[in-house]
Amino acid sequence: MLKGGKGTTLAFDFGEARIGVAQGDAEVGLTHPLATVTGNSNEAKFEAIAKLVEEWQPVQFVVGLPTHTDGTEHELTRLSRKFGRRLQGRFNLPVYWVDERMSSLYAESLLDEAQVFGRKQKSVLDQVAAQAILQGFFEGGATEYFNGREEAV
Repeated sequence: MLKGGKGTTLAFDFGEARIGVAQGDAEVGLTHPLATVTGNSNEAKFEAIAKLVEEWQPVQFVVGLPTHTDGTEHELTRLSRKFGRRLQGRFNLPVYWVDERMSSLYAESLLDEAQVFGRKQKSVLDQVAAQAILQGFFEGGATEYFNGREEAV
């Protein structure tokens, strides 16, 4: 069963340099890569995200939560949580965090199968990783939910 309710969901594969974005609809279970957000400042990145939010009118966000293979957290985990809290604060939409440990490997294998390599692969890798994160959310749910306070899901 797919999780996520009705409406559009935007998912993010957060990175300090690039943020992959995917869009999907849980009702029909479809996800697709959307964009790679870059910028010289957080403000520039959030301006690009605001344009996507305006265009797609999401009802919620999903953010990949990176951890070590054993599940312990590290610096990028902290930064991803901070990014999710900023999304919620700026757009007032619920944020779900999803374990993303295998999303980049999955994205690479999908792109290899599609025979997308080199620079071409690098330009869409983060988007496809965000798509994998979103598909994981629709199929298995979130590890955590944030709407101004953290709760276990």
